[in-house]
Amino acid sequence: MATKKKMLQAAAGNAGGAGLDTTDVFSTYLYEGNSSTQTITNGIDLSGEGGLVWVKDRSYTGDNKLFDTEQGMTFASAKELVSNSTSSAATRTNLIEATSSGFNLGTASFYRNYNQTGDNYASWTFRKAPKFFDVVTYTGDGVTGRSVSHNLGSVPGVIIVKNISTGNRAWQVYHRSLGITKRLELDSTGVAGTSTHWTYEPTDTEFTVRNLGVLNASGDTYVAYLFAHNDGDGEFGPDADQDIIKCGSYTGTGSTNGPEIDLGFEPQWVMVKRADSGAEHWAIIDNMRQMISLESNNARMLKPNNNEAEEAVGFANPLPTGFKVNRNEGVTNASGGNYIYIAIRRGPLAPPESATEVFDVKRHAGADGPQPAGITSDMLITTNSEVANTERFNFNRLTNGKVLYTSQTFAEGNYSAYLNFGTNNGVNTTGFWGNTSVPLYYHFKRAPGFFDVVAYTGNSTIRTISHNLGVAPEMMWLKSRSNSKDWTVYHKDLGAVKRLRLNNTTEATNEATAFNSTAPTSSVFTVGTSDNTNENPQSHIAYLFASLDGISKVGSYTGNGTSQTIDCGFTSGARFVMIKRTTGVGNWNVWDTERGIVAGNDPRLELNSTLPEHNPQDYIDPDTSGFVVNYVADNGDDTNVNGVTFIFYAIA
Repeated sequence: MATKKKMLQAAAGNAGGAGLDTTDVFSTYLYEGNSSTQTITNGIDLSGEGGLVWVKDRSYTGDNKLFDTEQGMTFASAKELVSNSTSSAATRTNLIEATSSGFNLGTASFYRNYNQTGDNYASWTFRKAPKFFDVVTYTGDGVTGRSVSHNLGSVPGVIIVKNISTGNRAWQVYHRSLGITKRLELDSTGVAGTSTHWTYEPTDTEFTVRNLGVLNASGDTYVAYLFAHNDGDGEFGPDADQDIIKCGSYTGTGSTNGPEIDLGFEPQWVMVKRADSGAEHWAIIDNMRQMISLESNNARMLKPNNNEAEEAVGFANPLPTGFKVNRNEGVTNASGGNYIYIAIRRGPLAPPESATEVFDVKRHAGADGPQPAGITSDMLITTNSEVANTERFNFNRLTNGKVLYTSQTFAEGNYSAYLNFGTNNGVNTTGFWGNTSVPLYYHFKRAPGFFDVVAYTGNSTIRTISHNLGVAPEMMWLKSRSNSKDWTVYHKDLGAVKRLRLNNTTEATNEATAFNSTAPTSSVFTVGTSDNTNENPQSHIAYLFASLDGISKVGSYTGNGTSQTIDCGFTSGARFVMIKRTTGVGNWNVWDTERGIVAGNDPRLELNSTLPEHNPQDYIDPDTSGFVVNYVADNGDDTNVNGVTFIFYAIA
């Protein structure tokens, strides 16, 4: 989050001002080891606010390593705990240190579990914050009914306690859905056993423990990790009124069409454990490691009680308002099984303050391997703009590994071996373009008021689909993923009766069944009975765009046959411009500052064709408020034909 916004939030406190964002208090950050020093910048202030870092080697066998600032997280001394072990805390030097924007990794000789060259790692960072997470250390006094104070500011949903001074002591887990009569062990596959460990139900200021070696032996030291449960009382987001963490339970169905859990938000991180019977692992998935929509078993699952590398199977799909369990297996969905979970909301909650937070355009020479961008990308359009017969590949994090083509009606193809979002910055490519190409990348990040992505399954009946754009979408691109159908485009200035087709040049036509003649709202959009938007039981994707002051603009204009300025409300001009005429035949023309929006000839790229950028003429010019369109005679397909209506989308 921008420094200015953080300062405003800090000044506002709890006096009706803005609350913290999910991105301020939680991060899943993926990185590759380098066997040397490394800085992990995830935007979490650990050195100032305190918290927990959890690291796991994804590539090879390696323990789950946990560090917290209460025990100490500096290069001089850091206490290391292992969630898949009953061992006491080990003191490490030159290994990890908390910073104001994440953490640093040092050059400790035993870096296999943290920073081995070539290994891939997942890190989860939890910042101390009221109604989200707290860390408490205490010394046991051997008294039954010992009260331990905390600063969570609400009744904990989950408490995880570890004896850090004496070995062979299991991790103890309290979960609100089980109550004080049951307990789980984080290091074990065991069921929730009958418990006398917790004396009373926890309160918003303390929890109580009995005189047991795992919780309160006299003279032993302990650490407790407390996770909140928001139930309409969250204090996050621009109006300090949103929930970001839920601790609940569900009953398994024993099928791939498992239960749908309503959280009231889309999760980015979910941890699950079977509580009632069977020796089942704990399981974690997250949206950075392919927790994707409408697909079975494609996430990458890690196990807190186990040192194995991640498994290429998942157990749940994210939904705009929760998650759906999709795996018929005892770990997460045995018939009649009782499962507990912790789920954390996907951020950000606040609209961006700058377009550079949510959009980036890049060209990469030698484009095989990681392709960095300035944002965590959620949707990508990529093409080799200089080579003929090259598709415009469309790719998003919710369906990671699957590719559509904006110029074609084809169903999506599986490119998971060549193109994936397994990185926090940009995209990974492996043999996709080859080392001699210079492809173009348009990166979009999901954010309130700017852009959202929704995946859904059609049912051929009139219905509404939830989204998280936070405002009414002004433009939407919809496509069947599993069937060969046209792309359907809604635009606010055409209304919900008309549609355009992204994959061709045709003018706007009437099709009331696409959106049931119903304009979208700030929480849902409507689809009708059209096979293009809601065919049963096909998978569909929807991209939602909106105007955001100073950042993006969805609009239209009427050509005047000469030149005219399109004022988007920007201050430094547009970096990306898309224009399509809606009356008569016309291409979906795209210009960007990476290839040149200049006061002269500009190369044109078309989303609906496989042509390279071509026919450079003076179609558009830069302007600080947005852009200028000129009349260029080009077979009637240009930017400013007199009397013709054009729609546009621009990003600052």
